[in-house]
Amino acid sequence: MTQIEKIADEVLELLIEEDPLGEMIQGLPGVDSKLSDLDEAAEAGLRTRAQDAARRAREDKGDDWITRAVAIDQAQAIVARIDSKLVETEVADLMVSPIARLHAMLPLVRPKDAEGERNYFTRLSMIPDYLAKAAIRHRTGIAHGRTPVASRAAFALSHLDSYLANPAADPLRQVPVTNTAERDRLIDEVVRPAFATYRTAIAQDVAPHGRPDDKPGLCWLPGGEATYGSLARVHTTTHRTAEDLHQTGLALIEALAEEYVEIGSRVFGVKTVAEVHHRMRTDPALKWNSAEELLAGARAAMDRAEAAAPDWFGLLPSQACVLERTPAVSEAHEASAYYHPPALDGSSPGIYYANTYRATERDRTIAEATAFHEAVPGHHFQCTIAQELTLPMLRRCSAINAYAEGWGLYCERLADEMGLYSDDIARLGMLAMDSVRAARLVVDTGLHAFGWSRQQTVDYLRENTVMSDVEIQSETDRYIGMPGQALSYMVGRLEIQRVRDKAKQAMGAAFDIKGFHDVVLGAGPVPMAVLDEIVTEWSKAAP
Repeated sequence: MTQIEKIADEVLELLIEEDPLGEMIQGLPGVDSKLSDLDEAAEAGLRTRAQDAARRAREDKGDDWITRAVAIDQAQAIVARIDSKLVETEVADLMVSPIARLHAMLPLVRPKDAEGERNYFTRLSMIPDYLAKAAIRHRTGIAHGRTPVASRAAFALSHLDSYLANPAADPLRQVPVTNTAERDRLIDEVVRPAFATYRTAIAQDVAPHGRPDDKPGLCWLPGGEATYGSLARVHTTTHRTAEDLHQTGLALIEALAEEYVEIGSRVFGVKTVAEVHHRMRTDPALKWNSAEELLAGARAAMDRAEAAAPDWFGLLPSQACVLERTPAVSEAHEASAYYHPPALDGSSPGIYYANTYRATERDRTIAEATAFHEAVPGHHFQCTIAQELTLPMLRRCSAINAYAEGWGLYCERLADEMGLYSDDIARLGMLAMDSVRAARLVVDTGLHAFGWSRQQTVDYLRENTVMSDVEIQSETDRYIGMPGQALSYMVGRLEIQRVRDKAKQAMGAAFDIKGFHDVVLGAGPVPMAVLDEIVTEWSKAAP
């Protein structure tokens, strides 16, 4: 093992210590008996070790420059996330808050043997300490002027009240185990009382200090502008400024208007973007008739993509993507669809979850683009192929958002090249998804760099996307709670498309789309600048 491979393994251990519930590392040995240590001193120690790993990686003189770059990127990302102190301010976000990490991520674990079951029980027993430390961090943040958004604190209380009022529906009870008596004892005697105590802390010590909805962004907190810049670099793996990203989003929204009119005039016989948007929002024919029809539509899109993939990809995943309904216990609060990667140890497959909750109110227009993004050839190809590469483990399971989400969004447009969309209605759905990702550049920077209010964000999304009001409200809260993450989709897509265009120009007739996709997927997740270098080397080596 080379020195940089040893450092990469160290960085992976640091990532596991930072977030043992991270979806990309499920199945690794020793992971499923741990929870994050939210203690400030513990985080400081983790930060020091991450800085040291990054320093030693920079000093490495070996030939494996890709592993070195990934190790540096991932170590620096740990430092940036710790420095952001989001754990102090985020009490209700989908993926960041303590509640969400436990209620959304922990139930996804599926013990495969007696040891896995014991590990799950160990995690349940650790929840009181985890929540107690979270409450301490919230108080610490408030003492230093890092306050939560009042409406999000209120949402957290509402969520906790609903959770505590219905013991039978506890999502932690949905994990299949053989010793159900021990699981239920831990949940009833240890876990739920801890959540009740945490609910009291939020109500008494946190909610009264919440800031208003007209100041929801990081820029309203001490050091917030610098924190946002750092998180934007983590999520995009670029040094693009907030102003640059904001203007890019505005330009993309303007360009998309022409495509809406082009397709919308054929489908609806209308002449303006506003008319197309209105029709897409309100036409009852564009809703699903049943949950079964929704699932059949998703399966059909995935089947078409799988059949066409060999013409566009040399590297193919060894296992097909599984389609399942979003679990009933969480469907009311989940996104319209999401992908959960296969376990690294092979104990569970990659699963595309389609949300059938209130199916007749859900848009059929975006269903195909979503399937191509989340499942085939999107995240399922990217995640599964990465896991099957013979590379250092860090290279196989790093969660580099610009690469992963950029690939997913790239695949939505690639599907059009592949002829996968069934009709112009589905292609309008592709544009609708593009609009959301372009608008994210505008509103995420607006919120966290330029002081936008929550209402400004809502108004912009209403005018420039076809999302329903419920989706707009949910998305807005997501952007408030996860600063910078929403930037990764479009920035990553633009970078993948840019390096593809550059290679095509350099190679001319020798450019091979299958070869390009294999190069992009065959390196595992990497920062965007590294992907540029990898593709450039490939294009130069071509005959």
